[in-house]
Amino acid sequence: MKVDLKGQTAIITGGSRGIGYGIAVALAENGATCIITGRNEERLKQAEKALQVLEPSCRGMHLQVENLKNAETLAKAVYEKYGRIDILVNNAGMTSDQLLLRMQEEQWDRVIETNLKGVFNCTKAVARYMLKKRYGRIINISSVIAFMGNPGQANYAASKAGIIGFTKAVARELARKQITVNAVAPGYIQTDMTEKMEQKAKDGILSLIPQGRLGRVEDVAQAVLFLASEAASYITGHVLNVSGGLYI
Repeated sequence: MKVDLKGQTAIITGGSRGIGYGIAVALAENGATCIITGRNEERLKQAEKALQVLEPSCRGMHLQVENLKNAETLAKAVYEKYGRIDILVNNAGMTSDQLLLRMQEEQWDRVIETNLKGVFNCTKAVARYMLKKRYGRIINISSVIAFMGNPGQANYAASKAGIIGFTKAVARELARKQITVNAVAPGYIQTDMTEKMEQKAKDGILSLIPQGRLGRVEDVAQAVLFLASEAASYITGHVLNVSGGLYI
């Protein structure tokens, strides 16, 4: 998919690898200045260098999404440097799996703070600048697990389901200012993590997917690209499942 994002500035949290990096590549290929965030400085520098081949203005910036002041500082710095923030992709997330009765409170808190509070923090920090321009695209990365649940992932499922409720509420709040707020819910995507899975486990997952294959990072990236484009200007509060039919 080709769209014109030239002159636009995008922030992609958790953008130094995996799905987040794939999203940044798709946006940069279509002209956007991408600000990717993460915690690992070395990965950020590597990803920044690769993105600058596509769009020289791309940058990597350190961010702890669970800290509101960090998010506000980053948003202010981006706005002051580029004069606009057009697109926010809330992708940063983590897992800490354990069955409910064995799950520690700290495991619950860390996942909720990163996956859900992080979305609140970054959206709040960026929305004020979008409101000044009366334009914006906010895209939150949820998960098919929000709809289906998964044993050992009560914390992750709750965080991703919370993102969907948050998306719909904020979409209603910001719609009159021409800011759209949508979510993408990926299924099982082919990443470094799934590559390390035993074939038996992978076969079990594949048997549940009607299309019979794992998703590609590009599948998610293209969905985000669409929601960031003018083609999706009349779509808000929507959750786009990218799961090969896993959730129908």
